[in-house]
Amino acid sequence: MITLDGAAGRRGTNLPAMGDFNQSVILEAIRRAPGGLSRVELAETTGLSAQTVSNICRRLLDADLITEAGKEVLGPGKPRTILRLNPGGRFALGAHLDPTVTTIVLLDLAGTVIARERIGTPLEQRPDEVIGAIAASTDRLLRQSGVDARRVAGLGVAAPGPIDPVAGALVDPPNLHGWHRVPLRDELAGRARIEVVVEKDVTAAAIAEMWAGSPSTAGESFVFLYLGTGIGAGLAVDGEVVLGSAGNAGEIGHIVVDPDGPECGCGARGCVAVTCTPESLVREAWSVIDGPAPGEAADTARVDAAFTRLADVAERGEPRAVEVLDRAAVRFARLLSVITNLLDVDRVVLGGPFWSRLDARLMTVLPGEIDRLRAARGIHPIAIEGSRLGDDVAAIGAAAVILDRSLSPRTKSLLLPAFSA
Repeated sequence: MITLDGAAGRRGTNLPAMGDFNQSVILEAIRRAPGGLSRVELAETTGLSAQTVSNICRRLLDADLITEAGKEVLGPGKPRTILRLNPGGRFALGAHLDPTVTTIVLLDLAGTVIARERIGTPLEQRPDEVIGAIAASTDRLLRQSGVDARRVAGLGVAAPGPIDPVAGALVDPPNLHGWHRVPLRDELAGRARIEVVVEKDVTAAAIAEMWAGSPSTAGESFVFLYLGTGIGAGLAVDGEVVLGSAGNAGEIGHIVVDPDGPECGCGARGCVAVTCTPESLVREAWSVIDGPAPGEAADTARVDAAFTRLADVAERGEPRAVEVLDRAAVRFARLLSVITNLLDVDRVVLGGPFWSRLDARLMTVLPGEIDRLRAARGIHPIAIEGSRLGDDVAAIGAAAVILDRSLSPRTKSLLLPAFSA
């Protein structure tokens, strides 16, 4: 497969009915080439005819999605006009609904955050209040940024699962109490007066990596381990995110990583849900950090503060805190080895709002331990790295979901619709 700056390139088709797919292929090729591409290079890269490329580029120029960025001499013949992405051609809003902090961002077409806002998720987590706060925040971001609302493609929301994709509803997420079949998509669309798409937070994080993270993740198979109030995995195979039959792929809470660990509500012992989450770790270290003890009730804000203390005292070398995090690193490695062995991925990316407090400690253990447990270690290496997108990765991904759905080439768009006689 032809590559563009390290990213796998998409091939188009010259069949007449494939115009939308081909337009996405061309736009994606330009987006993945920071220096721009000429029409001749686009034809060579995508396999499309020169006339098809010319027609599509004219439409993209008219839509203000790309710009002509001067001419370049590339050998004999006339200078070639270089085409580049126009970052201001489209924007998208993204919101990450986390039980602790809700983040809202405004993203341009290049994946750059133009504006952001964070608001505390109310401890009582009343859906109507949270939805109203998100809608008000999107209005503020648009006013303060000066972006023309007509250029905003929509609002993506990254939320904990399970999600009903047909109703756009949250179905009793474990850490969002009181959110029983809340029709988040329709309620927020009515208040924000904009099209809304709801996506699972770990899926959004994986999409963020493909749009705005490491260039090497484009076209690759990778797993994004998301460490937030809960833990999940975003999965991508050959450059396309794995959604599952109902959009809820990536639930990893009941993978056993410590057979001698505490009992889980599912009946097993040592599941990810009771050994690797921030709440599990601060309860394990409660005597060191004055955190919530095992069995003691604790809200998400208290867990967040205790988790920061745990990371701080471990960095200072407190032996019991270091021991807790070292055990956690081994558990994470076991978890990731299960996923990487199952999918045979090229890369592991770790991120989420709690990851940055652990990265220095855990990255001293994870690469070697994962490699030791990998079945294919003698065949190909695997890269393990932290996300470059920081705590905002799920919110960025939520906005990228909007851009990705409307602008990126997806092979399923080539399938003919079913019909009946």
